[in-house]
Amino acid sequence: MRTLIIIAGGLILLLILTLITRFAAKGERKSVGNAIKFFIPLWFCAAAANMYIGVAQAGYSAMQELPIFLAVFGVPAAVAIVVWRRFSR
Repeated sequence: MRTLIIIAGGLILLLILTLITRFAAKGERKSVGNAIKFFIPLWFCAAAANMYIGVAQAGYSAMQELPIFLAVFGVPAAVAIVVWRRFSR
């Protein structure tokens, strides 16, 4: 359940960044690309921090946390890439 909440948080963060950049750039489609370029490294750090918490505090091994990390990072990053491709046309 926690993993789904974190993935949803990533998707919400992506939405917020995309909307902020669209409004700041007065609707330019290229601004979404800038939001994605900022989102992916930011989300990687957040997913890595989540993995670190799982290993350091929850007591899981790194190999047990790796699939969770891949899901937490991969789902929002994949959605971000799809959005980027859609708006870059």
